[in-house]
Amino acid sequence: MRVHEEWHLDLPTSHRIPLTWLLQHGGPSVRFRTLAELAPAGSVDRATLTETLTAAVLSAPVSAVTTRQQENGMWGTNFLGYGPSPRDKIEEAGTVAQYRRLIQLGLPRTTRPFRLAERLMFRTLSRDTDLLLYGEFADAAEEEPRHAEWYRYQVREGVSAALAEAGHQDDPRLRGSAHKVATAVSAFLRSPQADDALIKRSGGWQLPADVTPPSWWSLALFAAMPALQRERAGFMDRLGQYLAQPCERRSFMIGIGSRTWKPVHLVLGDPIDLDSKGQPKDLPLALHFIELLANMGQIAAVESAHTLFLQLLGDLDADGVWHPKNLRSQPKALSPVTYHCWPLSEDDNSLESRQADITFRLALIAKQLGWSLEYS
Repeated sequence: MRVHEEWHLDLPTSHRIPLTWLLQHGGPSVRFRTLAELAPAGSVDRATLTETLTAAVLSAPVSAVTTRQQENGMWGTNFLGYGPSPRDKIEEAGTVAQYRRLIQLGLPRTTRPFRLAERLMFRTLSRDTDLLLYGEFADAAEEEPRHAEWYRYQVREGVSAALAEAGHQDDPRLRGSAHKVATAVSAFLRSPQADDALIKRSGGWQLPADVTPPSWWSLALFAAMPALQRERAGFMDRLGQYLAQPCERRSFMIGIGSRTWKPVHLVLGDPIDLDSKGQPKDLPLALHFIELLANMGQIAAVESAHTLFLQLLGDLDADGVWHPKNLRSQPKALSPVTYHCWPLSEDDNSLESRQADITFRLALIAKQLGWSLEYS
């Protein structure tokens, strides 16, 4: 604990938000969210906010998502796909990823795409056995009904994260689902499998289906529910300790019945992977992890995240703009996990467009951490 406190002292307690710069150089969604989420309360007039919101709603990134939604509320006939996956017969990003993408792009939660999706998503949290609610797992659930609940749990975990991020934290259906997920992850953290979850089977590594480690969805769920964090403080501390452990690097599958599933959503330890120069190989993923840890109150628990966060803050100029050396292109996401949040601003080959997303994200994290804010 003493080490964690020392790391915490290394973090600043104030941050300069470059409002003018973000409004000049951010994409439509960054401009709107800067005014709506980062500007001082009462400093933005309604007409200006409406104008920037309209630009965000009518932007190409928003249209690219909303035009793909089906009348039943789904995207891509699946819930959990991050993108195309021929092996899993998934052609495009699914409902959870697209719903979360619209949140990140700043689309108002009262608009039709959210209403359509939420009718379906809340049904997945019920006991309704309609095969539609199993999404991409419908065939597997129908052919092997004894495993149907396992498939439904995966869907519920992803859906719960999305609904929590949309502001439904106090809905009793979501709270019930969130506590079930927390209980399952807590059981894993207390089990011997937390030290080594994989088993050798058929010449490869497998994760038993009854093992429930943290996932990107469960982390997002916990990060968006401060009440759950307070109610289960001991669990959150154990989770932070687990996420500080070296990440599992062996390739593995999940065996469920007669099928296997290649998971990309699980977080078996610290996911920040550094290159030979000590730089993150996937900066968008690392920054997403830092933001989740900050929202869970666990950033001091994971040394790599804490160190990288300080490094990113050290690359800010006097106005709070992220300005690292030799930034020749916008940082590329190697993992599909960050599809929903990266990028918000398109790279138009200008230096400013490459700086905008991380400048905005660091300011957002600073505000989430409760730091004293200054503006330029």
